[in-house]
Amino acid sequence: MRYIETLREGERINEIYLCKNKQPSVTKAGKPFVSLTMQDKTGTLDAKIWDPGSLGIDDFEKLDYLNVVGDVTSFQGSLQLNIKRIRKAQPGEYDPKEFLPVSRYDTDQMYAKLMEIIRRIENPYLKQLTMDFFGNTKFQEAFQFHSAAKTMHHGFVGGLLQHTLGVAKLCESYAAQYDILNRDLLVTAAVFHDVGKLKELSRFPENDYTDAGQLLGHIIIGAQMLTERIRQIPDFPKKLADELIHCILAHHGELEYGSPKKPALAEAVALSFADNMDAKMEALEEAFVNIPEGNTDWLGFHRSFESNIRKTSIL
Repeated sequence: MRYIETLREGERINEIYLCKNKQPSVTKAGKPFVSLTMQDKTGTLDAKIWDPGSLGIDDFEKLDYLNVVGDVTSFQGSLQLNIKRIRKAQPGEYDPKEFLPVSRYDTDQMYAKLMEIIRRIENPYLKQLTMDFFGNTKFQEAFQFHSAAKTMHHGFVGGLLQHTLGVAKLCESYAAQYDILNRDLLVTAAVFHDVGKLKELSRFPENDYTDAGQLLGHIIIGAQMLTERIRQIPDFPKKLADELIHCILAHHGELEYGSPKKPALAEAVALSFADNMDAKMEALEEAFVNIPEGNTDWLGFHRSFESNIRKTSIL
C-alpha cells in the first residue's frame, strides 16, 4: 500500500483510500467536476475528478473505501490527485485500520505523561475531579481515540489527547514562570478544556458534529460534564467550581471565537493563550505535512493565520 505521506508529484497510483469528503462542483466555464478528500492513517490528500461522466468513474459516496487510479500533481504548493478511474473497494481488499489518521505520537505514552501532570495536582478537590475522569478506564479509551476537531487542527485519532497534553504542558510552564497563576486550577482547566469534544464530535471514521455538538458546542458540553461531576463530590468549594467552569467557558478567549465569556481570571487568560498556541502550531504542522522536503515556496492564504505562509528556509 502506498501511504499518502509517501506520494510524490508525477507518480501514477492505483491504490485504495477512504473518501473523507465528496463535493460536486462546477468550473468557471460551467463544466462539472467532483472535489474529494482522500484519507489514510498518514494524512489526507485533495483529489479531483475532472470528468465525472467518463467511463471508469463508478458511483460512490462519502466514507466509502475507494480504489482510485490517478496522477499525483502539485497545486499551490500542495499535492493533489487527478483521478482517472474510481470504484468502490470490496470487503477483504482493505483493512479499515490503515485509513484512520493517527497522531504521530504513541497514545499510551501521551496518556501516561498527562497522568503524570494530573498526579502533581495538590488541591484535593481538583485531584479527585481529574481522577474521576482520567482514572476511569472507559473514559481513557474514549479520550485516547478521539479527535480534537473535524478539520481545523488535531483532527485525527489521538488528536484530543495530543492537544490536551500540549496545552497542559504549556500551562505548567506558564505557572512556573508567573507567580500570579494558581497552578492546580490552571492545569485542571487545561486537562478539561476540550473534554466536551467527546460528545461534540462522533467517533471515527465519521468524526463529524453530533446533534449536541451542533446545538451546544464543546465548551457548553464540557462545562455541563464538569458541573454534573462536581455536584457529586462532597463539599467541593463553590468559588473553586465557579473559577474552574469560568476557565472552560472562556478558553477560546473572545466572544467571536465561540467563548460564552471573555477571560476574567489570570488562569483563564493563560489557558486561552496555551490553547491558541498549541492549535496554531499543529495547524502549521498539518499545512506543511505534504510539502516536499526543501520546498520553501509560498503556500497561499491560510485562514487560520490570515496570511500567506511557507516553510522556514534551511541554510
